Amino acid sequence: MLNMKLRVTALLAILAITTTQAQQLTSEMLNGLKLRNIGPATMSGRIVDLAVVESDLYTFYAATSTGGVWKTTNNGITFEPVFEKEGTHSVGDIAVHQAQPNIVWVGTGERANRQSSSWGDGVYKSHDGGKTWTNMGLKDSHHIGRIVLHPTDTNIVYVAAMGHLWGPNEERGLYKSTDGGNTWDRLIYVDEDTGVVDVAMDPEDSNILYAATYQRRRRPYGFDGGGPGSALHKSTDGGKTWKELTNGLPEGEYGRIGITIYRKNPDVVFISLEQGFQYNASTAYNERRAGLYRSKDKGESWEHMSDWNPRPMYASQPLVDPSDESRVYMMNQYSYSSDSGRTFTAPRQSLHGDDRIIWVNPNDSRHVIKGDDGGIGISYDRGIKWLYVSNLPLSQYYRVSVDMAKPYNVYGGLQDNGSWVGPSETYRRDGIINADWKRLGGGDGFLNLAHHANSDVVYTESQYLGLARLDMNTGQRQSIRPGDPQGKIGARRNWDAWGPGVPEPELGNAMAPGNWDGPFFLSYHDPHTIYAGTDQLWKSTDNGATWKSLGNLTTKVNRRELKIMGRRADEHTPSLDDGIPYYPTLTAIAEDKHKPGMLYAGTDDGLLQVSWDDGQTWNDVSGQLNGLPKGTWINTFETSSHTAGTAYVAINNYRNNDFNNYVYKTNDFGKTWTSIEGDLPADRVARTLREDPKNPNLLYLGTELGLFISNNGGKNWVELKSNMPTLPFNDLVIHPRDNDLVLGTHGRGVWILDEISALQELTPEVLSQQAALFSIGEAEQINYTNDGAHTGDMYYRGENPRYGAKIDYYLKSEVSKENITLEVFDLSGKLVQTLNPTNKAGLHRVHWNLQHESLKATNSRPNSNGRRRGYQMGGPVVMPGVYVAKLTVNGQQYEQSFKVSDDPRLNIDIDVRREWNESLFEITSLYEQVIDEMKATQLAGWKVDELKKEGVSLDEKTLAPLDEINRKYNELFSRTRSLYFEVSSYIGPWTTDQHAQFNYYTSMISKLAAEREQVVKNTIPRLNRGLKKDQKITIE
Repeated sequence: MLNMKLRVTALLAILAITTTQAQQLTSEMLNGLKLRNIGPATMSGRIVDLAVVESDLYTFYAATSTGGVWKTTNNGITFEPVFEKEGTHSVGDIAVHQAQPNIVWVGTGERANRQSSSWGDGVYKSHDGGKTWTNMGLKDSHHIGRIVLHPTDTNIVYVAAMGHLWGPNEERGLYKSTDGGNTWDRLIYVDEDTGVVDVAMDPEDSNILYAATYQRRRRPYGFDGGGPGSALHKSTDGGKTWKELTNGLPEGEYGRIGITIYRKNPDVVFISLEQGFQYNASTAYNERRAGLYRSKDKGESWEHMSDWNPRPMYASQPLVDPSDESRVYMMNQYSYSSDSGRTFTAPRQSLHGDDRIIWVNPNDSRHVIKGDDGGIGISYDRGIKWLYVSNLPLSQYYRVSVDMAKPYNVYGGLQDNGSWVGPSETYRRDGIINADWKRLGGGDGFLNLAHHANSDVVYTESQYLGLARLDMNTGQRQSIRPGDPQGKIGARRNWDAWGPGVPEPELGNAMAPGNWDGPFFLSYHDPHTIYAGTDQLWKSTDNGATWKSLGNLTTKVNRRELKIMGRRADEHTPSLDDGIPYYPTLTAIAEDKHKPGMLYAGTDDGLLQVSWDDGQTWNDVSGQLNGLPKGTWINTFETSSHTAGTAYVAINNYRNNDFNNYVYKTNDFGKTWTSIEGDLPADRVARTLREDPKNPNLLYLGTELGLFISNNGGKNWVELKSNMPTLPFNDLVIHPRDNDLVLGTHGRGVWILDEISALQELTPEVLSQQAALFSIGEAEQINYTNDGAHTGDMYYRGENPRYGAKIDYYLKSEVSKENITLEVFDLSGKLVQTLNPTNKAGLHRVHWNLQHESLKATNSRPNSNGRRRGYQMGGPVVMPGVYVAKLTVNGQQYEQSFKVSDDPRLNIDIDVRREWNESLFEITSLYEQVIDEMKATQLAGWKVDELKKEGVSLDEKTLAPLDEINRKYNELFSRTRSLYFEVSSYIGPWTTDQHAQFNYYTSMISKLAAEREQVVKNTIPRLNRGLKKDQKITIE
C-alpha cells in the first residue's frame, strides 16, 4: 500500500478558546514533539577511548568526545547509546571492572586539548552495564585523563583529573576513592594550572602506580602545552607517597606524558614525553627533543628509544602489546614499532588517520580495535586489514544549512571529516543510508551554502576560511579564499617574525589570517554577492572571483605580548598555539535582511562593530552590551526576518574560563543592545541563536548543553529535550518551505523536528486556553520503495519523517478520555477516520495515515494467553484534496483544514486518480464481504479444534465439509487481499487479469455461500449429535 508522508504548508490560523491569564511554557509540555536523527554515520566521529570486557570480547564500550558512550554486545555489529541523558556529552575515559564487568566508570570531559574540546562534569558510575548512571563527584575537574580500577577491590578507584582547559581551578590532580566513589582523597596536587593526564597501575602489584602531571592552558589567542608542573611520578604504597622519576629523562620543561606498562613483565614501562623546539601549530616540532622512553626497572631509569611522538598535546599515548614487548603502538598518527620503539612504521590506512586509542587483545595480538576521529576499526591480522564500523552516527557539525530541493538537502561541515550533503528524507523504506551522503570537501568542514540562484553551485568551506565554489554536476572546484595574493603555505604560522634558524618561506608570507571557523555568507539582496572574514571583512560581487577589503576589524593586538599562565611564549613552548595559528580574526558576520549595506561583524578578541554604509565606515558598539566582559568571543549573529534593524548575537566566553550565558538583541540597527538571557540555566554557553521566520517572539538557542526555545522574545527559556540526548547544538536553521527545524549537533549528527507550526503558534496567550489545535502542514501520499539488497545488521538507517499528516494539539490540563475526540472529515462533512488522541496535559502530535477507517478485522483466535487480535487492514487511501481535523475537548470544538496531495513524483490525471480510488472501495467491499462470510465457519472450525483438545471424538468424514469450506474461505480471503495490495501499489487502470480476478472472486462468494448453507443444514447437525449443550457447534 501507499505509505503517506507530511509536508508542511500552514493553511489556517489557530482556533482556540480565549482567556485572559497567560501560562508559562515548560520543557515537559514539549515532550510530545519527537525529533528524528538522520545521521550521517558514513564518516562516524571522534572515538576517545575503548573498554573491552576481557571475559566476553564481544562486549565493549566506545567513549566519544561529544557523543556520549556506546556499547556493543556482538563485537561491533550493532551499538546502542548508553550514556546520553546525563549532565554532559563529552567523555575523556571509560573503564570496566574486569572482575565485575557490570561495574563501569566514565570520566567526562575529553582529554584532548583541542580548540574545540568540550568539558564534562566529573565521574559517573554504573552498576548495571551502562543502563543507569550515578554522578560520583569531581564535577569541576572538567577533563578526566584516565580512570584506573583496582583489579579485585571494586571500591578502590583512581582518577586522573586534568582540570579546566581554559583557566585555573582547584579541583585537579590525582584522586583516589576507597569507598566506590562516595568520597575522594587527592593524592597529587601541583597547582591550579597543573592536573594529571595519565595514571597506570602495575598489573602484578596494585600498590605501584605511575602518574603524569600535566601543565597546560588554552586561551582564545593561543595554547601553552607544558611547564614546570609537568612531570612523571611513582608510588609504591597505593598513592600515599610519591617520588618524581627523572633518571634518564631530559632536562627542561615537559608537555604531555603518556604511560603504558608491559603486562607480562611490569618491570618494562614505556612513556611518551613531549619536548621540542619551534612547534609549527599543526602536527610536529621542527626539532623533537624527547619522544618515546623505555624503562626496564619499573621507572628507576630510562632509555631514549626514539623521538616519535606526533602532535602530543592531542593524543600523546603509547601502548605496548600485552603479549609482545617489542610491539609498541603510538597514537595520533597510527603507527607501530617492532623493535621496542626504536623505529616506527605509519602504514597507509583504509581508516581515518588521526588516531586516539588502540586496544590489543591480551590473548591474541592479531585482534586489535582502534578508535580515531572517524570512528572504530577492528582488525584480526594486527592492523593489516580493518573492518570499519559504519553505523555510529557521531558526526560533529560546526555549521548546517539547507537547500530548496524536494526533498530538501542538508549541508554541513564536520570536525576533521570534511563537508557533506545528504537528503533530509528519502522515498526509500530504509530511510537515509550512508550511500545517500556525498562529500563536498575535505579537512575540517564548516559552513556550506547552496547558491541562491543555482543550487548546482555550492560554496564549501574548510578550516581557516578555506572557501571554494563547487559545481555539483561536474565536480569542478575553484578556490575563492580572499586575501592570498602570494599564495598559501598552510596554517602553520604562529609568529609574526620567525626566529633565528627557522627557514622563512621563499616566496612570500603565509596565507592571510583566518579563524578556525571562518565566517562567510551569501547576500540576501544579491545572489552574486558574498561577504567573508579573515582578519579583514571582504566583499565580492562576482561569486568570489574578485574581492574588496572592507577593513581590518580586529584590535590588531600582537598576541606574542599576551601571557598564558603568567608567561609569554618562546621557541621552547610545548605545542605552542596548536589549533590557533592566527589571532585576532573575525568570527561572525551578518547583514540585515531588509536593509542592504547594514552589516554586523564580531571578532575573537571581543569587538562587535556595525556598519550602516556597506563597510565604508564602522562603529564599535562592544561597550553597549551591558554585563559583557571585555574580550569575549562573538559567535553568531542573527538578523530578523520580520523587522529591519532587529538583530541578535550569541556570545561565549568559555575560552576565558567564563561559562556564563551571553545573548543580546538590538532593535535599532546595532546602536543599543539588551540582554535576553532571561532565566536560562547557568553555564550552558551560547553557540547559536535563530529567530523564527513566522513568529518574531519565538527564538531558538543552541548551547553547549542543550537546545532552548523562548516564546516571548527571550524573557523566558525552556529546554526542548523530548527524545534528544544531551548534546552541543552548534547551529540550526528553519527550512523556509517545509517549516522543519534542522539542528546541527557537534557529536550526534543532524536532528530534525518536522513541521513546527505548533511551536510557532504556542504563544503565551494560547497556553492559557483549555485547548488548541494548530495549523496542519500539507501531507503528501508518498509511495516508499524497497530498493536495497541484503544488508546485514551493521547498517545505518537515518530516520525518515513518519508518514501521514501531523496533527498537533495542546491541552492545558488533563481531561477524561471520554471528553476528548480527534476526527478527520472531508469537505462534505463525511467522517473519514477517527484518531486516538492522548488526554494528558501538554503539546501532542497525532499522525493520520491519510487513509479511511480500517477495514473489518478477522476473528481473534483464542490461545494460551487469552485472545489475540485478528488481522485488520487499513482503509483505502484518501483522494488528494482538502480535509478538516476536528478536536473536541469537553464539548468545545477546534478545527483546522489542511491539504493532502499526491506523491510529488507523480503526474496523474485527476479523473484517473478518482476512478482508481473508487476501485479501491470496490475491492474493500468485496474483501469485507469475504470476512463476514468466513467468520462464522471459522469459529465453528476453532470450536472443533477445542473439542479435539478436550478429547471429544468427532468423525473425520463428517468434519470434511466444514474443513473444506474453511480452507476455501481462507484462500478466497488471501486472494482478495492480494488483489487489493496489487491494485493499491499502482495508481491507474486495472489490468485485464485484475478485472478478471475481481469478477471471479465475486462469483466465488456466491458459490461458497451455497456450499456454506449445505454445511449449516447437513454437517453441523450431524456433528452436534451426542454433544453436550456447551459443546454444540454453531454457524450463525
